[in-house]
Amino acid sequence: MGTPWDPALPGVLRLPSGRLVRGRALLKPTPAGPAPEFALYLKHGPPLPTDWEQRWVRWRDLRLPDDFHDAAAAFREAWLRAADERVEVACFGGRGRTGTALACMAILDGVPRTEAVEYVRARYRPGAVETPWQRRFVRHFPQPSTLR
Repeated sequence: MGTPWDPALPGVLRLPSGRLVRGRALLKPTPAGPAPEFALYLKHGPPLPTDWEQRWVRWRDLRLPDDFHDAAAAFREAWLRAADERVEVACFGGRGRTGTALACMAILDGVPRTEAVEYVRARYRPGAVETPWQRRFVRHFPQPSTLR
């Protein structure tokens, strides 16, 4: 395990459990500082190779994941790994898909489904979880007990 993210860095979201997850836009250069140890990339096409472990969820811009079960498993893996690894979640703009994934991870961490979008908007990025269907996706994301 490396050192955790600095919670003061841009894009770092602190979940209620204390887990730190960095959200970011792939259209911008990789931020300075420590690299992720694991990344979840939310893109239509496969991500470029990285020096860190990564997982890809096929997800077109402004849409929902192509495979709900794969996305839910990826969110759970990223959430579990964030307990002791530097985890990054990213899409092209770092707002819609990334915000949706972070909101689902917040639900896994105990935030009520009805509050997850506002939790992420207040602590990660205003306007995160861009579309009505992404917000609906979060409201209907299973509580942790149903994902086991």
